[in-house]
Formats: sequence, structure tokens, C-alpha cells
Amino acid sequence: MEKNTNASEIIINTINTIFKNLFSSIDTNLYKVLDKLTFIDSNILKDKNFEKIFGTSSTNGILLICNSLIIGFIIYYAIKYFNSNLNEAKIENPWNFILKIIIFGICMNSSFFIIEQLLNINYNITEAIRSIGEDIFKQKISFYGLIENINKNLKIAEDSINIFSVDGIIKGTITTSLLNLLITYALRYIGIKIFVIVAPIAILSLSMEKTSWIFKIWMKNLISLLLVQIIISIVLLIIFSLNYENSEEITKFIYLGGIYALIKINSFVKDFVMRGG
Repeated sequence: MEKNTNASEIIINTINTIFKNLFSSIDTNLYKVLDKLTFIDSNILKDKNFEKIFGTSSTNGILLICNSLIIGFIIYYAIKYFNSNLNEAKIENPWNFILKIIIFGICMNSSFFIIEQLLNINYNITEAIRSIGEDIFKQKISFYGLIENINKNLKIAEDSINIFSVDGIIKGTITTSLLNLLITYALRYIGIKIFVIVAPIAILSLSMEKTSWIFKIWMKNLISLLLVQIIISIVLLIIFSLNYENSEEITKFIYLGGIYALIKINSFVKDFVMRGG
């Protein structure tokens, strides 16, 4: 009987040790990466390869393609204009078309600067929200700070963890959820880069009535991706405001609900922006 008990304890201790090492590795290495993926500013544009793809001038990259499209749009409109005279079909006023080509052509060639400012504005709003939390709670509002709070409030020490306890199960669930967040926000990071690259095409699409829908879809998707960052800051602020001094179990599950809210933010914001348009 004692041998069975000892064997069970060895197995339990081994499992707890494995999870302790796993959680410790994740806590140390991944959450700083999660902060970098989540809180994006204009530095995302400062990559030599990215700049080459986007175009450093109107004679290379995506900007070169878009400037070629301007010529294509002008030829298309000229053909359509002459056909309208023959068929007596309604067509956009030539002066309106020329004015739009000039304005959106300039905006298209300045799209790198426009996107840079948009990213900075979004980041500054995010930092303003996080700074409020830092002033109130005297700690950095971030995922790295969040995991420190989790370990502290769930009373998880580095040298001991019981995965079979309520706190251990909550800790495991939170860690799994945050790993899910890491993948989700990595996809968001890539998504933002994609929409930044196609920004010149989207802006230029406004010069033609039949292509203006491209800009609307592009804008909605980009805004939804950037807005996520602001909502995350607000949710983190709320999570940090929760009081664990009473050590009530219900508070720990509310904390778990906050992590779940972070997971659902991406789809919630996307639905909100898309339906709002």
C-alpha cells in the first residue's frame, strides 16, 4: 500500500516539475514577445526589406506599380469618355476625374508618411491608456506585468506548483490561452504589414468610382486591426484593477474571464467595425 502511495507521489511530483519548468520557460521568454507583437508603432515600417517592397520612391516597389496604374486609369477614362460621346452615355465630369487623379495620386505617393502617422496616433492613444494604469497601480500595464500578477495572486512560486489544484488548473488554462493570444497577435502583426503594403493601391482606388470600394474594405480592415490595440489596453487596465487581497475563488475566475476577453477582442472589433460600415 505504501509503495503505491509513494509511486503516486513520485508521478504527481514529476508532472508538477514538468509543468513548473514549462510555465517558467513560457513566463520568461514569450510574454515580452507578446508585448512587442501587440503594441505596434511606426517602427513596424522601419525594415529595409519592407521599405524595398513598399517603395522608397515613385520609381520602385509598390509605388512604381501604382504610378503605372495612374497612366492606366487615364487611358481607361479617355477611352470611356470618347465612347460616351458616341453612345451618349453618362460619365464622370473630366475635371472631377483630373482633380481626383491629382489629389489621390499625391496621397498615394505620400502613403508611407500617412500610414506612419496613423500608426503613431494609434500607439500614442494606447500609451496614454497604459500610462493611466501605470500611474494608478505603479506597475507597467503589459502582458509581462500581467503574468507576474498571475503568479503572485495565484500564489504560484517558482519552486513549487500543483497542477492538480484549482490555482494550478487556472494557471494552466491562462498559460494556454496566452499562447493562443501569441499566435493570434502574430497573425495581426502580419495582417497590419499586408494592409500597409497595399495602402498605395487602396488610396489610388478612390480616383475611380468603380474601384472606390477597394479603399472602403481596406480602411475597415486596417482600422479594425489597429483598434484592437486600444481595446487590449483598456481590458488590461481593468484586469490590473481587480483586487485579490481577499483571495476569493470567484475573483480568480473573473481574472480568467479577462484573459478570455483578450482572446475574443480580435473578432469582436472586426465584427463591430464591419457592421458599423
